[in-house]
Amino acid sequence: MTSAAYRHPIGIDAADIDFMGHVNNAAYLKWVQEAVVGHWEKLAPAEAVAKHLWVALRHEIVYRKPAFLNDEVIASVVLEKVHGARAFYATLIKRGEDILAEVKSSWCCLDAETLKPSRIAQDIAAHFFPKGS
Repeated sequence: MTSAAYRHPIGIDAADIDFMGHVNNAAYLKWVQEAVVGHWEKLAPAEAVAKHLWVALRHEIVYRKPAFLNDEVIASVVLEKVHGARAFYATLIKRGEDILAEVKSSWCCLDAETLKPSRIAQDIAAHFFPKGS
């Protein structure tokens, strides 16, 4: 069971550009964080967004092609699975049809007040997965 893809536009800042004239690899991590959090904020109920925070546990990134300052880049995020307090995402970072990077990541949901891991309730997870998937 995976979620429908969420498309998140990426803004490339001059500070993202490295000495080689393309986006530094570290910027991709920032983009993945923005895209995953954007996915959560778009689909989760407002009450759940207010009560929970997300922290990254692991990223695996395969860099395919460089990105440049004026490129139009989109992160396509898919929530693959939810298990307890963890969520597993796949993110494709693309410029048009070109895949710039493929990212697999796992995240931990935290209670915003206690900062302790918080299980993702079934009724909340249901907002991310289409019926019958």
